[in-house]
Amino acid sequence: MAQFNPLLWLGFLPARSTLMAKSRILTPDLESSENSAKSPIPTAPSVLEMSIDSSTETLQTVQQDLGDCRRCSLCEKRNHLVFGEGNPKARLLFIGEAPEEEDDIQGRPWIGKAGQLLDRMIEAMGLRRDDVYLSTLVKCRPSESQIPKPDQIIQCIPFLLRQIESIQPEIIVTLGKTASQTLLQTEVEITQLRGQFHRFPTLSSATRTQSIQVMPTFHPGYLLRNPAAKKEVWLDLQQVAHALGIELPKRKH
Repeated sequence: MAQFNPLLWLGFLPARSTLMAKSRILTPDLESSENSAKSPIPTAPSVLEMSIDSSTETLQTVQQDLGDCRRCSLCEKRNHLVFGEGNPKARLLFIGEAPEEEDDIQGRPWIGKAGQLLDRMIEAMGLRRDDVYLSTLVKCRPSESQIPKPDQIIQCIPFLLRQIESIQPEIIVTLGKTASQTLLQTEVEITQLRGQFHRFPTLSSATRTQSIQVMPTFHPGYLLRNPAAKKEVWLDLQQVAHALGIELPKRKH
């Protein structure tokens, strides 16, 4: 098992942030996990304390710190870095695993076929794309749509955690196995995770992050290949809407 190296994180957190490792992080060996059937779980927010001055930390400052990122091999073949977009104070945050081909070409998240389906999912809840925030674990597209490797996620996830800290959503919907297992720090399969709320691991010593709930569900790309699974996702999204007090639009007959 690889041990947590605080220096990996300290280099990417803002200068005003502090980070303490309370215990050893349990992560897969990066070399042996590359071709493993299990999804990588490279970080454990539950054993970290992040102290960020949220009065000055904004999505803009996070994006400025990310810059023209060259921290991992994903930068080598990308066209554009895809930071995320939407309402900077959204109550609802969607997180997938990585940008797809069209996202990489245009530099915007969730605009390919999977993103178009996600748009329809959001609209079915009575919301618009501008009402929510859309992001991914890593900000560059893995070559040939491969799942991001553990070391690549480790380099990028501090910026995602800072996005979450800045936005302070009430609910995070994790889309797919990799995003769900990484954010919840578990190896439980997505089929078992979905359909129920989970508490987001505490990022900050402040209590505000402790109230964030996570609803794992299937990735829109999976739904394009397996349309029958849409009914499960719709059940998940109905729970999210109910928790947010959103009245679902009446279906047209």
